[in-house]
Amino acid sequence: MKIVLNGENHEIPETCTAAALVEQLQLGGKRIAMEVNMEIVPRSEYASYPLNAGDRVEIVHAIGGG
Repeated sequence: MKIVLNGENHEIPETCTAAALVEQLQLGGKRIAMEVNMEIVPRSEYASYPLNAGDRVEIVHAIGGG
């Protein structure tokens, strides 16, 4: 199915969760934040959060500074 990931069309499996998308993008273990349809998805919900066709997903990397 198709989603919009960071402004670009992206193909994912039909039964894809937020956690599966993170792994597919090889972002596991990295400090990221995810928003789906303009709502923040808590990291604790990634494994059970289903993605649907047409979802607009934004993933950003957290960068520390000082």
